[in-house]
Parts: sequence; structure tokens; C-alpha cells
Amino acid sequence: MAAADLRDELYCPICLSTYTDPTMLSCGHNFCRVCIDRLLDTQDQSGVYSCPECRVQFQVRPVLTRNFILRNIMENLLPTETTETEIGICCFYCIHFPVPAVKSCLHCEVSLCDRHLKVHSKSPEHVLCDPSTNLEKRKCSVHKKILEYYCTEDAACICVSCSLAGEHRGHQVELLDEASEKKKEKLGNVKQKLITKREETEERVQSLEEHRRKVQKKVSGETKSVTALLIDIRRRLDNLEKKVLSEFSRQEEQWSLSLSDVIQKLEIKKAELSMKMRNIEELCNMTDPLSVLQDPNTGDLCDPEEGGGDEDTGGHDKTHDVAVDGITGLLHAGLSDIMTYLQRGINVEDPADILLDINTANNYVHISNDLKTATWTQKKQIRPETAERFQDYYQVISIRRFTAGRHYWDVEGRRSRYWRVGMCYPSIDRRGNRTLIGNNIKSWCLMRYNNQYSVIHDNKVIRLPDNISSNRFRICLDYEVGQLSFYELCDPIRHLHTFTATFTEPLHAALYVYKGSIIIFSRNVNFKTPSLDWIQTQHCVAFFALFLAFFLAFFCNKMLL
Repeated sequence: MAAADLRDELYCPICLSTYTDPTMLSCGHNFCRVCIDRLLDTQDQSGVYSCPECRVQFQVRPVLTRNFILRNIMENLLPTETTETEIGICCFYCIHFPVPAVKSCLHCEVSLCDRHLKVHSKSPEHVLCDPSTNLEKRKCSVHKKILEYYCTEDAACICVSCSLAGEHRGHQVELLDEASEKKKEKLGNVKQKLITKREETEERVQSLEEHRRKVQKKVSGETKSVTALLIDIRRRLDNLEKKVLSEFSRQEEQWSLSLSDVIQKLEIKKAELSMKMRNIEELCNMTDPLSVLQDPNTGDLCDPEEGGGDEDTGGHDKTHDVAVDGITGLLHAGLSDIMTYLQRGINVEDPADILLDINTANNYVHISNDLKTATWTQKKQIRPETAERFQDYYQVISIRRFTAGRHYWDVEGRRSRYWRVGMCYPSIDRRGNRTLIGNNIKSWCLMRYNNQYSVIHDNKVIRLPDNISSNRFRICLDYEVGQLSFYELCDPIRHLHTFTATFTEPLHAALYVYKGSIIIFSRNVNFKTPSLDWIQTQHCVAFFALFLAFFLAFFCNKMLL
């Protein structure tokens, strides 16, 4: 209490905080120097100065005197308060200097250091706990007794009186330590589940981060490819423009020389005609018939229509037509080259190396020595009956499996009116009616049956156009994007269909053949497949072709004018 009363005397009456540079007036009251200076400044206007504490007035502005004794007390007190704050909970009985407490007594409601704990009462009602500043929470608010039990029905901490005669009488109760250990065990289980979920979340985040990096890398590669393609297209267009403009200049110079010669000849002819016209006028003006008939110059006069004098004009028109045809042909050839480059310019990675797995081949399917040709045969092959071999359909799958990336491979069907090519999961059934590729949810295929082509998945058939003439086809896989595409290998290459799915297993190439052969070409360099989505690429090609058509029509009309 004495320490508290002492601290009350160390507060400035103006700012109500501990003194800073304590200063004393002649009346004996103390203030912070800054506080009293500000107050006296406000009193300068009225010329009346007074102490804010006792209201004594001064005729002139009072002189401020430092209170060194109070300042020394403040300097010695402040470090003590700081130490007390750093220590935390202090012993209640150590009043001269702060000593950290090690225990608190719930019965006495005090905190004790080691020295005072040794002499403290050891009777059962003096329950000790960890140091605490709020010991009231450790007691029952009704009976003012120590909380010793835990009511499991009401989930509340209670005292002995609550369990015997209070509102919790007859309820299932436990000691606080036992209830605490049970709760810690439950919390430990919850924590373990949270740790597991956190680890799963971290794995998911890492997986998504890896997928994002792959997508970014893929987009970066595609961007570079498209940028390079467009740069090359612009270069080709620039070269074509230079050729066309150069041809224009050459034709213009040639036409200018030709027309100059024609104009010169026509001017001479014009002069001759003018002279003949004057002679005719003179003859027409003569009155003597004998002079008109015997004039020697009339022999050179003739009907202009009989002379055929339009050869030069006709020759000029012919020259103009030839020039238009030449430039039109040059434009057609250049634009055709650019269109061919655009359709074949963007490539995917190298073709996939496909080898057939003879251990999966039906016994009526013969596999070539290079493992790239499957042929239907009437003679049953002598192979062991295994769980992985197709039993009911003339099928075989590839050794290689695809789990990521973009790949393509080519096939050719020979002497067979019925075959299927595509991809399947390795878990596809090997026995039963649903094992044929395309007739189940685990496979996708392109089918030929009596010159009619279709694509099939999960026994759902999509018929393709009837104008497919080639017997060579390409299968393209983009595993991460989830696309399986089929193309006809004609010139230019033609997109037939694209399946979209989320692939959940590795994929194998799969073949079905009946009365004929299917040959796999894993290293075909005659055709190239765009790495962008085919439909989008076709739209780009169509738009570019439309633009070039307008470009060509504009130049041709300009030349005709």
C-alpha cells in the first residue's frame, strides 16, 4: 500500500503521467517542465499567472526551479517498474524488491516465491497451482470453493459442493486431471488428423504447382513456336510483296516503252491522215470535174476500214492481258506456298515408337518380326493361354505405355475391310463381349467397316463423312490436356475427330484386324501434325485464306483498272 501511495505522488497534475524533468514553482508544487511552460504561455496574454494546483497568483511569470530530489526518485523508480514488468508475476510477500513467483495458493489467493513457499502452510485446503494473476477463476462463483471436478454432462468445472448438493448433483463427474488428460488425448487425435490433412493439402499444392509449371512451360513453347511461325509468314509475305511490286515496276517500264512506240507511230499516222483529209477537202472544193478525176494524189486515198489500221491497238490490249496473267500467277504461286507452309509448319515432338506386345495378341493375329504389323490369319498361332491375352477378338496392344506428354503414330490398313485402331487402358478386359476396343469405357478407336468410317467410345458410334479416300491415318495423344485425335493422312492432312477425356490410367496403342493387315509407321516424315488444337488451327487457316483471297482480288482489280 505504501508503494502504491508513493507512486500516486509521482504523477504530474497536468498530464497525469509520471514526471518528466520535474520542475517546482515557488509555492512548492511540482510539474513537468514542458507542461508548466505550456500553461504559463497561455497565461501570458492575460498577464495573470497562477499555480494550477493551489491557484496562488504571481505578479510576474514565475521562475521555474528543477526539483533534483524528485528527479532522482523518478530515475531510481523507473528501472524497478521495468524489472517488475519483465519478471511477470511477483511474490506477494517480497515488498522491497520484485521476486518472481513459482506458485500461487488458491486458498490464500497469493503468489509465492521459493523462500515463502517453503514456510507456507501445507494443509490440504491450501491448493497450489502455477502462478496466475486471476485466481478468482480457479474458484466456484457460487460456493467460493476450489474447482476440483469436471461435470461431463454439462461440460463445466465444479467444486465439491456443486457435485454433492448443487445443480450438478447426480451427474457423472471426473477429477480435473483425469478430464484434462482425456481432453488432451482427444485433441492429440484431432491434431494428428489435421497434420494428415495438412500433408495431403501440401502434396496437392505441390502437385498443382508442378502442373502449373508444366502448363507455363508448354504455353511458353507454343508461344515461341507460333511467334516464329508468324515471323516467318510475315517474312514470306514481305518477299512476295517485293516480287509483286518488282513485277509491277518491270511491267510498267515495259508497258511505258511499248506505249511510247505505239504513240509515236500513231502520231505519224495521225499526221498522214490529216494531210489526206486536206487533199480531199481541196478536191471537194474544185469545180472542174476533169481536175478532180485526173488529180494524181487521189490514187493514195482509200477507205480507212479497208486498211486494217488497228493492229497497234490490238497489240496493246494483248500485251496488257499477258501482264495481268503473269502477276496473277505469281500471286497464286506465292500464296499457295504460304498456305502449304502454314498447314505443315508447326510440328509436334517426334513420332512415338510403337511395338506390338505379342503376349497380348489373339491367337488368330500374326505379329511380324519387327513387331509393327498385325495380320489376321486362319491358322491358329501356338501361344500360351495367359490372363493378358485377348481371347474373343482379333486384337493386340502395344508394349509402350503413355502416361504424359504429346505423341502420335501412323497406321495403314491393307486388304482389310474391317479394322479398328485406337488406344486403351491396360485394365481393359481380355475376355467377353465388351472387350472389343471402342465397345467399353476403357478404350477409344477409329473403325473402318465396308468403306464406312466411324469413331467409337463406350459403344457409342459417331459416323464420319463418306469422302475418306486414304487408307493411312494418324493417332495423336495429348495426355495432360486429355485429347485423343484422329487424322486422315492426305495432302493436306485432314482432321477427323477428337475425343476429350480425363485420362486416369496409362494408355496403350490398340489394334483390331480382320481378313487383312494393319501396319504401324512409327517414323513417318512425309506428314506433319499441328501441335495446336486442330479446329482452332483450321479456323486460323480459313481466316488467313480469306484474307489472302481479298488481297489477291484487290491487286487483280487494281491492275485491270
